[in-house]
Amino acid sequence: MRLNEISDRPGATKAKKRLGRGPGSGLGKTSGRGVKGQKARSGVAIKGFEGGQMPLHRRLPKRGFNNIFAKRYNELNLGRIQQAIDTGRLDGKKPITIEALKQAGLIKSERDGVRLLGDGELKAKLAFEITGASASAIKAVEAAGGSVTLKSITGREKPAADAIKAKKRADKRAASIAKPKKGGGEEPAEAEAKPAKKDKPKPAKKDDEA
Repeated sequence: MRLNEISDRPGATKAKKRLGRGPGSGLGKTSGRGVKGQKARSGVAIKGFEGGQMPLHRRLPKRGFNNIFAKRYNELNLGRIQQAIDTGRLDGKKPITIEALKQAGLIKSERDGVRLLGDGELKAKLAFEITGASASAIKAVEAAGGSVTLKSITGREKPAADAIKAKKRADKRAASIAKPKKGGGEEPAEAEAKPAKKDKPKPAKKDDEA
């Protein structure tokens, strides 16, 4: 075999499409674009156009909703906190803050804060300074002798949605207990009698003229 006899394998290369080279080439005159019309012009890109009827992407219904005001929290369970303390990654003598959880590797980024959940068993007495906590988590922490302080990312005190809802429920229960039941209890005091309206004097009738 010589160098001038070396060639590519059949199908490895493809000849360039030569446009506008006479009617005998099959790609003359319109160069494969077809006949007259908008799509025969350059720079035209009609995507989703279906000849004037309602296109498919507008006929299909929309699904879902993206709330731009939604908060994204790091959710941590009590069992994971206790495991980090047992392994020495988290110091239980210091307040458990977002920065401490980040340094311990329990969270990657701060996001919108940390929300504590009540799954797992907590044995250590801890002081949490986090963004939010469930009712079961607060109960478990206080049962172990610890405390939960709800704070925002900036460090300012901020009542969490859980505390607001609990307060509303407590107020509603107190109002229902204080409300007297129908058919029982003391009768309401009689309303003070309103003074009788004084009759206006009727104008005297004029005698008929003779």
